[in-house]
Amino acid sequence: MTWALTEDLAEYIATAGDFLRSRPVRHTIQLTVVESLRARGPATFGKPAPLFGWWRAPGGEIAAALLHTPPYPVLLTPLPGEVAPPLAAALLARGRPLPGVNAEQATAAAFATAWSELTGASVHEARRSRLFRLGRLVPPAPFPPGVPRVAAAADHDLLGSWLVAFGDEINDVQRNPAEVIADRVSYGGLTLWEVDGMAVSLAGLNRPTAGVVRVGPVYTPREHRQRGYGGAVTTAVSRAALDAGADEVVLFTDLANPTSNALYQRLGFRAVDDLVGLSFGPSGAA
Repeated sequence: MTWALTEDLAEYIATAGDFLRSRPVRHTIQLTVVESLRARGPATFGKPAPLFGWWRAPGGEIAAALLHTPPYPVLLTPLPGEVAPPLAAALLARGRPLPGVNAEQATAAAFATAWSELTGASVHEARRSRLFRLGRLVPPAPFPPGVPRVAAAADHDLLGSWLVAFGDEINDVQRNPAEVIADRVSYGGLTLWEVDGMAVSLAGLNRPTAGVVRVGPVYTPREHRQRGYGGAVTTAVSRAALDAGADEVVLFTDLANPTSNALYQRLGFRAVDDLVGLSFGPSGAA
């Protein structure tokens, strides 16, 4: 069987949607990106246009899917068998420039090897992340002072500066932060933790998809850290998601950050999967 590639979101949803929804926790990024594209349009992530794809097993069922929204790496579900080389060839034939790949370890390695063999690109590890799902929510103890408040349009400047700072810390350039803020505010997707009327921490919620809500970003400015505010605002948005009917609440952590990994486990989140981000560079680059 061969890979099918398209820039048609509706075709992707119609063809691969059931496959993605069959494992909504593990496919949370794909599902939330699709939902954002449906809500905000194909230019959500800039240009070139997003690219979608799927692979059918010999029996005809969808067994793998891809999603690429530049400037981010191509995002892959686990790939069965030897399907990475034909995918790399199909993407190369389409003239698709790729900055990297994000997937579980074996899939990321297989695709990176295939891409490097075809293009001569160098490969280096950029990030390792872990997907967590919430079991029983356990609020932090002792609980810090303050209250949650859903962010509004009037918070635009603060939200913009914090999202840019968060992106700088995780080496993720925030494209069109004004559009991101407007979209998140439109559905109550950003919550501030306030102490005596002053915002000290932030947590976001992505749009619910297939019963799953993903927490992120979570950001506390350096001057307000080590006071429990991040745990408090994460608790607040997680509880809000559950109260709104979410079947599952999930989040990702950077495995290089032991503080956040320990915090979320104390709050009741349990590890599901690890992803690795591999970046592609010029031939021979270190």
